[in-house]
Amino acid sequence: MIIKLENVNYIYNPNTPFEKKALDGINLSIDEGDFIGLIGHTGSGKSTLVQHLNGLMKPTSGKVIVDGVDIGAKDANLKEVRQKVGLVFQYPEHQLFEESIYKDIAFGPKNLGLKEEEVNLRVQKAMELVDLDFHILKDRSPFELSGGQKRRVAIAGVLAMKPKVLILDEPTAGLDPRGRDEILGRLEKLYQEGITIILVSHSMEDIARLVNRIVVMHRGKIAMEGKTREVFNQAEELARLNLGIPQITSFMREYKKRGNQVEDSVLTVEEAKNEIINYLRRRGNA
Repeated sequence: MIIKLENVNYIYNPNTPFEKKALDGINLSIDEGDFIGLIGHTGSGKSTLVQHLNGLMKPTSGKVIVDGVDIGAKDANLKEVRQKVGLVFQYPEHQLFEESIYKDIAFGPKNLGLKEEEVNLRVQKAMELVDLDFHILKDRSPFELSGGQKRRVAIAGVLAMKPKVLILDEPTAGLDPRGRDEILGRLEKLYQEGITIILVSHSMEDIARLVNRIVVMHRGKIAMEGKTREVFNQAEELARLNLGIPQITSFMREYKKRGNQVEDSVLTVEEAKNEIINYLRRRGNA
């Protein structure tokens, strides 16, 4: 287990007329090797929750334990915690500021006091992980790149810190289809490299494609939790929480209602295609 939350509560503006409970009794365990999708409508507590996972926010009550460190303890080394848990906010390219891609990605490792050789290795590896050519791009300005490439540079800056856990808040927001596919493809690769990932997204298609576990937030609480297919099988419960299911899953549920004997818990277009082909073959042989 890499992160554990025990009865975590967080209150904004306590003891004022603007007091609001953003997290309410959160209990959650995140294991190394997890790929978690965090979903919920706006205001459900998702962003507040993820900022607790690397110590940017501390709970009003309860415990957040990261790799054995209680972030609320007086002697907690939060700098070390933030190296282990990297957080990529929405539109991270807005935080790019250096004159070259190399310098931007190297900023974090240099602040750790690492030797130039180690910094160089980290920048090369981080660029490789997000599929940016080190030798071609390292001296270019990040502001000359496409939206998807800028975002990958920003993600590489976090990866250069060698986190065990990577949290991404709406990483495809505002991107065109090509940029979106670039980012999603890189996330798949990062997971295969052994990085634990927490993905915050409003796109049920992205969640269905990538994650193996879903946590559903609603009014500051965890309303549902489970394996991806299990959660999306509960379409009526998700609808009650003003959330949907992947469009292809919805299509297959309707297709089955019309008398077609297909498995309707598919999550991707590829799964649906294979299921329909197999069904038509079965029907043709009947």
